[in-house]
Amino acid sequence: MAAPPSSDEHRLSRLRFRAWRRGFSELDLIMGGFVDAHGRGLSETDLIAFEALLHEQDQDVYGWIVGQEPVPTPYDTPLMARLKTFSPTTA
Repeated sequence: MAAPPSSDEHRLSRLRFRAWRRGFSELDLIMGGFVDAHGRGLSETDLIAFEALLHEQDQDVYGWIVGQEPVPTPYDTPLMARLKTFSPTTA
């Protein structure tokens, strides 16, 4: 019998699900691809920052990531800097 997934794995699965199902395909590719590529290596601080982004409006988050809009101070984190340089085509 397989062991149940750890709470960390469950949390990462929830993040992956939400990141890939934003409803805005460009953002799905960025956020979903990012969590697929880097999710297991994210610190607790990064996970909290990622979860906070998932609560924001798609157009806002996309604008921040691609540099169309300035990133509000609460979201101007090391995680945001990584998202800005992430390319789903090279992950």
